Amino acid sequence: MLSSKFPVVLYHYDASPFSTKVKNILALKRIAHKRVDVPMTLPRPDLSRLGVTYRRIPVLAIGNDIYCDSSLIASALERRFPSSKGYGTIFPPRKGGATDTGLIKAFAMYYADRVLFPLAAQNLPYKKFTPEFVQDRSAWLGTPIDNDKMAARQPEVKSSISSHMGLLEEQLADGREWLMDTELPSLADVSVQFVYAWLQQFRSVKEVFDPAKFPQTIRWISQLSEYLDTPQANAAYEKITGEEAAVLISSSQSEDHCIVGFDDIEAGRLGVELHDYVAVTPTDNGKVPTEGRLVALNREEVVIQTKSLTGKVIHCHFPRLNFSVKAGGVAKL
Repeated sequence: MLSSKFPVVLYHYDASPFSTKVKNILALKRIAHKRVDVPMTLPRPDLSRLGVTYRRIPVLAIGNDIYCDSSLIASALERRFPSSKGYGTIFPPRKGGATDTGLIKAFAMYYADRVLFPLAAQNLPYKKFTPEFVQDRSAWLGTPIDNDKMAARQPEVKSSISSHMGLLEEQLADGREWLMDTELPSLADVSVQFVYAWLQQFRSVKEVFDPAKFPQTIRWISQLSEYLDTPQANAAYEKITGEEAAVLISSSQSEDHCIVGFDDIEAGRLGVELHDYVAVTPTDNGKVPTEGRLVALNREEVVIQTKSLTGKVIHCHFPRLNFSVKAGGVAKL
């Protein structure tokens, strides 16, 4: 296991499917890291200590750079822990030599995260959860959760899941090991497999996982799970407290906002300038803004400067896609 000059800290909770996705990425890349357990619902004081109001989980810190959204976390880990330095990769070449980096990112961000996962999440047994959890997730979705309507839609949801599995079966029909016919598992595999592995836990959809109808798909789901348990996909970690993580992150260095740079053309399109006080907010769900000073921006990500409760500078990174960047805010740094 390789060590890094920047500590890597994952904020997660065990029941979070997207946390599982990021843990699998860390495993494929063989990155040693630390983990902080956070509550399933707000408030999350461990993130508030860093001046981060972003409400979705997971969140990953590399040094004092905080990365939000699993799509950006994946890109940042690949860039900052490259295979040229002995780490694994989530963008392996196809069997033949070419690498489909852009296509795999788009596939993961839009198909897996925003088509497939929301469909899977409609199988959550909200009737079994506490009122506090249901209220929290209603606020996250921006609309009240109606258990009766969800139950009435279950046959349609199962049918849609079956259709999506049919697409996977087509893709895997030629006997390939991995979705994009890569030499090793890629971000495409991780981004889809974690959804189906999570779905297999729900009694309501077990009948959909029919090995007679989807033999290649079920083989592929199991194959990736087995691969992630092998020594070649191994990420050692240790658990630490939120207090320990805040001290570690606040006392670390930052370098990635300098790597990102500042694109004046894109900033002009957004109506913002370097050092403006801005609010960055998800555009789909969990629409809680994080505010800070704009320090970097390009076509892939935006970086704002926040402060921890101890006054230490923190750099918070968000994807450009599916996030808004707007000038103004309720406070000044």
